[in-house]
Amino acid sequence: MPPLSQTFGWLDYAVFAAYLALTAAIGLWFARGQHDLKEYFLAGRSMGSVVVSMTILAALFSGITFLAAPGEGYLHGPAFFLVNLGFFIATPLTNIVFLRFLYSHRFFTAYQYLEERFSTTLRTLASGAFILRVLLWLAAATYAPALALEQVTGLPLWFTIVCTGLVTTVYTTFGGIRAVIWTDIMQLVVLFGGMLAVVLLALRQIPGGLAQVIELGRAGGKLELSLSPDPTVRVTLWGLLIGAGFMYLVQMATDQVSVQRYLTARSLRAARRGLWIKLALVLPVTGVFYGSGLVFWAFYQLKGDPLVAGQITKADQILPYFVLHELPAGLPGLFIAAIYAASMSTISAGINSLTSASLVDFYQRLWPRPNLAETHQLRLARLLTFGYGAIVMLLAFLVESLGTLLEATNKVISMVGGPLIGLFLLGMLTARATARGALLGWAIGTAATLWISFRTPISFLWWALAGTLVTLVAGYLLSLLDPPPGERQLAGLTWSRRPPAED
Repeated sequence: MPPLSQTFGWLDYAVFAAYLALTAAIGLWFARGQHDLKEYFLAGRSMGSVVVSMTILAALFSGITFLAAPGEGYLHGPAFFLVNLGFFIATPLTNIVFLRFLYSHRFFTAYQYLEERFSTTLRTLASGAFILRVLLWLAAATYAPALALEQVTGLPLWFTIVCTGLVTTVYTTFGGIRAVIWTDIMQLVVLFGGMLAVVLLALRQIPGGLAQVIELGRAGGKLELSLSPDPTVRVTLWGLLIGAGFMYLVQMATDQVSVQRYLTARSLRAARRGLWIKLALVLPVTGVFYGSGLVFWAFYQLKGDPLVAGQITKADQILPYFVLHELPAGLPGLFIAAIYAASMSTISAGINSLTSASLVDFYQRLWPRPNLAETHQLRLARLLTFGYGAIVMLLAFLVESLGTLLEATNKVISMVGGPLIGLFLLGMLTARATARGALLGWAIGTAATLWISFRTPISFLWWALAGTLVTLVAGYLLSLLDPPPGERQLAGLTWSRRPPAED
């Protein structure tokens, strides 16, 4: 592999620095006019459906995704793209079932529902599990792209982690959720546009174009997809459709990172429309990302495989390798900056959501001070945001690999999130569930998911579904041992007593 100086010149450094500075400036711009927590966490509930759809879609594309999707396609073929069919299960369920409860009660966090429906204990445990999971996820989202880029570009790991972590923490601390949303949208446009341009450039250099890519992929076994019902097979059609549907439901319906974006919408109708728009966009957008890996694989079958030659150590590095060696001066700097900025966008959304969960689910409830001025609460929110940013940077230096980047993120989501989905569905779909039954069901579901994850060969695609089902069944059966909940505890909180659909 050529040294960095031959592939990453002064123009690339200049573009890289300018792009990151622009991202930070946009974030800091939204520090103006913030006076209360509603503005800081929910943007005053003023966002339209198109903005909501784009920020939800952008949430899919962290720096990990931007590297992992091409890497997955390069190593295993583009079949994993079909995981996005899971959104056709997760989106209707989120839209029809979850949003009505979360939006009509004007919650700040998803976990407030659990206290209203069950108990303070469950709300605390669920919010605590969210905080732990997202801290680990953000550490991986900071570390993994930094490691991949260090090995390809030569930029030091510590520099990437500190640079992205510090800049992101500063603009999120002051800019709040508006900074998160608008930088998200900018990243989405740059990342998708950049990826599409790179794929088209690669196709132009392959004799026969897309037809040749498909032919090479078929001959190399890259277009195969197992139809086996065996849950131990890494990737099957059923795992990508059914298992992934519940994996995405974790992110869409109970993850504060996503829920907080819905709650910025000006109305329930706008939030729902935003989800449907995002569903229409997700397949063409993700198709480019996962398909790019197959295009790069075909390109390097003709020019010499850098993974086989040892010029890169992991398939996750194939995108930055291609960008640095095949794009003209200046464009590698923009592209690498976009990968860094995608990590920044992920970190900003995550630490803002961690702050909202900590302040609303813990501080305001455990140490209630109703007369505390909004300005003081806003100052506290900013201190918490800065603190979480520092913790994420520290954890990023301690992260170890859990497999490919794609598997690492999905494993973390499924292990913690599956039982949480079961807990929400238990409360929303049945009026018979009790607080004690739900708590014990969640504990059993969590234990079962951890056992499946570490002690069985079952594919990670099925972990979330398994945790959901065990929690639902165990929670319902154990609830039958208790007296049924009173009508006052159920009003507006179960499907049979659901709030009206109107805004």
